[in-house]
Amino acid sequence: MSKDNKNPNKKPKLNPYWIYGVVITIFLGMQLFYGGFGGQSSATITPSKFLEYLDQGDVAKVEIVNRREAKVYLTKEAVEKEVHKATKPNNILPAMTPSPNYTFEFGDLQNFEKEINETIGANNLTTELKYKTEENLWGNFLISLLPFILIIGVWIFIMRRMSSGSGGGAGGQIFNIGKSKARLFDEKTDVKTSFRDVAGLEGAKEEVQEIVDFLKNPEKYTSLGGKIPKGALLVGQPGTGKTLLAKAVAGEAQVPFFSLSGSDFVEMFVGVGASRVRDLFKQAKEKSPAIIFIDEIDAIGRARGKSNFSGSNDERENTLNQLLTEMDGFGTNTNVIVLAATNRADVLDKALMRAGRFDRQIFVDLPDVRERKEIFEVHLRPIKQSETLDIDFLAKQTPGFSGADIANVCNEAALIAARNGKKAVDKQDFLDAVDRIVGGLEKKNKIITPDEKRAVAYHEAGHATISWMLEHAAPLVKVTIVPRGQSLGAAWYLPEERLIVRPEQMLDEMCAALGGRAAEKVIFDKISTGALSDLEKVTKQARAMVTIYGLSDQVGNLTYYDSSGQTEYGFTKPYSEKTAELIDKEISNIIETQYQRAIKLLEDNKDKLTQLAEVLLEKEVIFKDNLEKIFGKRPFAKDEEE
Repeated sequence: MSKDNKNPNKKPKLNPYWIYGVVITIFLGMQLFYGGFGGQSSATITPSKFLEYLDQGDVAKVEIVNRREAKVYLTKEAVEKEVHKATKPNNILPAMTPSPNYTFEFGDLQNFEKEINETIGANNLTTELKYKTEENLWGNFLISLLPFILIIGVWIFIMRRMSSGSGGGAGGQIFNIGKSKARLFDEKTDVKTSFRDVAGLEGAKEEVQEIVDFLKNPEKYTSLGGKIPKGALLVGQPGTGKTLLAKAVAGEAQVPFFSLSGSDFVEMFVGVGASRVRDLFKQAKEKSPAIIFIDEIDAIGRARGKSNFSGSNDERENTLNQLLTEMDGFGTNTNVIVLAATNRADVLDKALMRAGRFDRQIFVDLPDVRERKEIFEVHLRPIKQSETLDIDFLAKQTPGFSGADIANVCNEAALIAARNGKKAVDKQDFLDAVDRIVGGLEKKNKIITPDEKRAVAYHEAGHATISWMLEHAAPLVKVTIVPRGQSLGAAWYLPEERLIVRPEQMLDEMCAALGGRAAEKVIFDKISTGALSDLEKVTKQARAMVTIYGLSDQVGNLTYYDSSGQTEYGFTKPYSEKTAELIDKEISNIIETQYQRAIKLLEDNKDKLTQLAEVLLEKEVIFKDNLEKIFGKRPFAKDEEE
């Protein structure tokens, strides 16, 4: 059945603008009717001209209206005169009062009466003088109502603004502000995303598919005495596909799907959040079996008592308490499953995470090389790509990229190809897109002195030299001294994807990061501020080795990392001042040791470092092939070609 014929008995809605139009039309009609609809408008003259006509005996009657306006009616003989012919009444309705021939306004009534009486007496005229009071009843009535209309209109406008955007049948009214703002997707809603559009994430997709399958075929699971999980929490880094997975559930599930954000419960009025939670679950129960999806649940699900220093009642905590009760309280929610997504699972309340509320935590990790290939295949569908494009190569060139990053790379590559006037997107466009996203836009017109350019070249050559000589350092892909973003130069590496990291691997990476400053020291015997990002990276790595991973012999097998996030709100360190001194000293020793190691390597290969820097100054961009010509084949390249 078509959408138009879904309910043939449904009466059409009356548009309120028709009512406004009818009222205005009636009002204008009455004004015209009472304002002289029957005749043409009167001519306007001056008082002196009127006295002249009166003296000639042309005036039959004078009406003084409201003590300020005079209406002049001419005699039949006077109307026939040539001078008055233009003022001859042309009444459409003869039964109505004829229109005056002339009108004018005068000043003082007493003086005006005196002049008229003197003229009539002097000429023995039969002119009739009358007094009349006219009132515009409808106009006066509307003017008296105008203040009330304005007040009511302003009140309605303010109320609609305060409650704008409220959903769930709220109709935008302040009285329905406690209604849920969830958007409902049902089997008739056109949701185009399906599990086919979700590449990678095989484990997460399997668990979510099982939930959808239960709602479609509950007997398959309940026949063995099993119960479906009441909730599933999608946890992962930003851009890994948590919300996309939920969209696929909305597209695949043949049940009502309520979607909203955690911030939709937040409102300026007290009690609104809890009221919206109640209304959300009420709607879901009425349409059960149903799925509720709450995106960014950490907006309302943070641990209670952590941010409430004032001791006063917290509206966010009331909302969370209501959510806990609805999910697994004294009552039961039959066939209502709650999906939620967050990238801050460590700050969520423990009561929210327990079994019976969110029974499953589905971890959505960054994709590996195989999953990245599948994600590229999904995002390359709408793009006109070159026949020689190798998707495996693209997957290997984007380690650490999330699904959102890959989508951005594909879009950026298409834009770059279009900008260059190409008919299809090729390999170079994707490489340029990766460079654009990772390093920023090239700034070839940036003013840089020859000395600065030389320092940048040796700095980047130092990174490249050290990384080429160390076994566990990431292999080089490209080095450039063209300014990009906020950096004056950059080096691209292809890091090995590891699940665990050993101390020698971290130390080699730190040594390679310090190669830039070490090269400046070896060549110029001076250092500069250009190593800021390198020092920041190295310091974080060294601190992690000592305080998180327990990789320091001096501090020992200790960690001060709290995965629950409880120390985030603390004001004290979890170790003594003496231990803090030891940690600081150990971090400094690790960094300084690797710095001296980098200096030693560069001094032993100073001629090759200089040769590489000169090539970089000449070409501005060098690749792996240039390093092989100078240093020879890398002896540790056992896995690079695989």
